Amino acid sequence: MKKTKTAPIAALAALAATIAITYLGPVQAQGVVRSSHGDWQIRCDQPPGAREEQCALIQNVTAEDRDNVGLSVIVLKTADKQARILRVLAPLGVLIPSGLGLRIDDKDIGRAGFVRCLANGCFAEVVLEPDLITQLETGKTATFIIFQTPEEGIGIPISLAGFKPGFEALP
Repeated sequence: MKKTKTAPIAALAALAATIAITYLGPVQAQGVVRSSHGDWQIRCDQPPGAREEQCALIQNVTAEDRDNVGLSVIVLKTADKQARILRVLAPLGVLIPSGLGLRIDDKDIGRAGFVRCLANGCFAEVVLEPDLITQLETGKTATFIIFQTPEEGIGIPISLAGFKPGFEALP
């Protein structure tokens, strides 16, 4: 995964904060569901100060063996519609230097660093390059790996069913 080199756009950060989940309790997201595509939803909201409604393709998951460890996987377009961002919200308590790992099916994609922590978790984000988009569209399962200690990685699988049509429908 390639790290983003630009600072997050304020409106996109507000959108992510608006739709982000907390890591305790049931997984919830805000915003209006515009459409569902397999295991993914397009949710839209108008963040404070934004001129337009902004939408994101979202899936929220919880680790199968740990109810208190969840992720929000968010795909959105930058305000200028020129780039697409993959942003993952991980729970507080992750080991920041280890970053966030990603495997698609049986292929190791790499790691992305965490860029910011808020009250509800820590964000890792990358610009979605064409190769990564293709892997997400054609894969069956993406496994995001977070670390609570240097030795303990927790793999959280998410379904890629519906990613391609959801990505194509993202305004």
